Amino acid sequence: MVTRPGFAPTVDGSAGDPDLGLYVHWPWCLSKCPYCDFNSHVLRDPDPDVWARAYVREMESVANGRPRASLASVFFGGGTPSLMDPAIVGAVLDAAARLFPLAPDLEVTLEANPGAVDRARFAGVRAAGVTRLSLGVQALDDAILAVLGRRHDRSEALAALDLAQATFPRVSIDLIYAAPGQTREDWTASLREALALGTEHLSLYQLTIERGTAFFGRARAGLLSLPDEDIREDWAADLFEVTQDLTAAAGMPAYEVSNHARSGVECRHNRDIWRGGDYIGIGPGAHGRMGGVATRCISHPGAWLDRVARDGHGVAERAALTPAERAVERVLVGLRLTEGIDATRFARLSGMPLTDVVDGKALAALADLDLVTWDGRRLATTPAGRLCLNAVTGRLLAG
Repeated sequence: MVTRPGFAPTVDGSAGDPDLGLYVHWPWCLSKCPYCDFNSHVLRDPDPDVWARAYVREMESVANGRPRASLASVFFGGGTPSLMDPAIVGAVLDAAARLFPLAPDLEVTLEANPGAVDRARFAGVRAAGVTRLSLGVQALDDAILAVLGRRHDRSEALAALDLAQATFPRVSIDLIYAAPGQTREDWTASLREALALGTEHLSLYQLTIERGTAFFGRARAGLLSLPDEDIREDWAADLFEVTQDLTAAAGMPAYEVSNHARSGVECRHNRDIWRGGDYIGIGPGAHGRMGGVATRCISHPGAWLDRVARDGHGVAERAALTPAERAVERVLVGLRLTEGIDATRFARLSGMPLTDVVDGKALAALADLDLVTWDGRRLATTPAGRLCLNAVTGRLLAG
């Protein structure tokens, strides 16, 4: 097993290139949340041996013939990966150690839900090599949890957090704001409490109503209590600003639009992807980016297993991105980060200057509006710019 008894704080590495990551998608949940549009399915008693073999085989297929780049992070996402048998986690990490050189401060994140927690499973995945747990608390208010369709209540969430903090070197919690019926006072109280719980990383997401979810259907039928769109935008913007103020005051400022951390404990896996790094994606519906080639795996768990058994991988789509397409993607993800885009690294990874990708007139106009900053070395959004990020990136890339 790949064991990590301790954890070294993340090295910033802002002057160098981002490292290689591995994303492992576990598609199973105990139930489907009404706001969720991820590739998740209600648990069907998956065979741990079958899934371990499939993950390892797909990883071997991806790694075959590739340069042995150093692997700096592994992220088990879902779905509810805390439902995984620890033996699956161990098999994946053992294969990763065999197929890639591992960074000395390898970060291994596993997502968990408070309603799918037991002490033995936490101990098992920790022993297998997980160094960081991301706990989907989503709310600390029982009424909001009920609206969000969560299986757990406040007391279960706090108990799961206590167990996580006693088991893992690093713990992050997720919270959702702008939920139906939530007031500014509700969110302020919940966030203040979360900031006092002792974690050093928070992922704070604004609820969006996505097509294909149960919430989308309810909203169209008038069965979801939401303000009109214009009012909702102002309300969400107000909650976003509250979020920035409280987290900054607590020493956990935003390093990305929705993510906040004390210095040195940012999520290395996600940060490296936002910096334009390569990552391997395995498992149903997983996406990857390697050497300018984008991949997407088959979404249905059974179909993915069948394809892996037959072909050694479950890739449904593979597209070679042009340098221009990859450069545009790096702008879209890079401006999510508070640090913005390092122009030297951008040119090295993209093969073209940042100023050839963004529209110069739009850049000047957005800077005058205090939505972006540009000093010739780094392009970044301001807090006001991150509040309307889609509009900002749209204007920058319109040329």
